[in-house]
Amino acid sequence: MISLKDVQEAAIRITPYIRKTPSIPFDYLNRQLGKECVLKAEIFQKTGSFKFRGASNCVVAQMSQAKKSGVVAASAGNHAQGVASICHYLGISSTIVMPVSTPGIKVQNTQRWGAKVELVGEVYDESYEHALKLSKQFGSLLIHPFQDPLVQAGQGTLGLEILGDPLSENTEAVLVSEGGGGLITGVGTAIKALNPKIKIYGLT
Repeated sequence: MISLKDVQEAAIRITPYIRKTPSIPFDYLNRQLGKECVLKAEIFQKTGSFKFRGASNCVVAQMSQAKKSGVVAASAGNHAQGVASICHYLGISSTIVMPVSTPGIKVQNTQRWGAKVELVGEVYDESYEHALKLSKQFGSLLIHPFQDPLVQAGQGTLGLEILGDPLSENTEAVLVSEGGGGLITGVGTAIKALNPKIKIYGLT
């Protein structure tokens, strides 16, 4: 479990690296529902995804280990680029394990950040097992895409930005995409701690 303090500390930690992304009115949905709906445009985040927040918090919080032994992660998409990019900015070596079926463009985008990519396993779980072995073998910092509390706290900084935006002043509910659960855990923790009246809905 993470706390509001964890998210607030993450915000301080990653502010030098992330972009504060804009909130924009969702005009079409506003007309359909007759309510004021706002989109948090995290597509403008570095690497185009909120995953950069969690990866950044995890690496920066454990900088000593990361610099000493490098960073390893398993991912077929946005987490891979998030980890690779923050390591690039900090001058840290990174290895990303991807399933063999990963589209070439995703492999190339990750490699462009300077990461070493290893294609291992037919599915994510097999890739993760290999990443775990590498972590144990070399002492590398292993970054899980959603089960790591530091990753969750980093994602939760989105919640702080949402409530700090004038467009969200009268927020009644927040809809959060729900995959592994890291994003909704972080955002829900932050928002519920600051305003328990706001409802949180997960979108699958």
